[in-house]
Amino acid sequence: MLDGFRTVDVPVSSDAGEVTVHAAVGGDGPPVLLLHGFPQTHVMWHRVAPDLARSHTVVAADLRGYGDSSRPPAGDDHAGYSFRAMAADQHALMTELGHERYAVVGHDRGARVAHRLALDARDAVTHAVLLDILPTAHVYDSVDRRLATAYYHWFFFIQPAPVPERLIAGDPIGYLHSLLAGWGSALDMYDPAALAEYERCFADPDARHAMLEDYRAGASVDYDLDRADAAAARRVEAPLLVLWGSRSVVGRGPDDPLAVWRSRGREVSGSPVAAGHFLAEERPAETLAALQQFLRP
Repeated sequence: MLDGFRTVDVPVSSDAGEVTVHAAVGGDGPPVLLLHGFPQTHVMWHRVAPDLARSHTVVAADLRGYGDSSRPPAGDDHAGYSFRAMAADQHALMTELGHERYAVVGHDRGARVAHRLALDARDAVTHAVLLDILPTAHVYDSVDRRLATAYYHWFFFIQPAPVPERLIAGDPIGYLHSLLAGWGSALDMYDPAALAEYERCFADPDARHAMLEDYRAGASVDYDLDRADAAAARRVEAPLLVLWGSRSVVGRGPDDPLAVWRSRGREVSGSPVAAGHFLAEERPAETLAALQQFLRP
């Protein structure tokens, strides 16, 4: 789905342990790391990455537990799937590929990894782009009826295993479709080959368990880390671009995304895109144009 890209499976090691990260690599120029969100894989960038690779070296990677990357144990505290662990994997991947400094673009859970990466590896990250999220602790601290209804899965997924795992196993593909068709998007918007790839990965019980562990970490170790950073006024130092879907939960909420992120970054810009949550697939031209302008050398 990524014409002209080569696939790699790179063993990496960090404080988060040893994993193998699956990625697609293409293009030439300043390096940029693309990180997908739930419930997808690196394939979500297929409408953006090839054109971006005309001016950049693009690395589109699967997060640990997702796609074809390793699925290590989560640990009793779920930290094995924390954004910090995932960020460490991706920084190690970029280092192994020879990129000491790079830009990072993330969507959904991948955007939360990108946020953590920009904080934990600030000397490496030149630019950061976050697609359709607000900070993790901010979301949890702002829950009301509207948000709990739209983000019900945040609270379903964090229930102790194996209850969510067993319930989703009753009809995993039907449940996947309900997710992809939610949050302001439509199922027929996806390329059939991309949808088939998401289905292939979501059909794996181990992958689904890893995704749930991602959310369990988000509600525990990640929440604590994010709240501590906010309290200490620890901000993203790299230029930060924030994009969100005008029909997404973020776009229709009461918060001004730019105002929220300006409390978390030194240099923040951004705007809405006329899309739901999955803006890189629904509005690839607009998303690509914003990335190219922001990442222009």
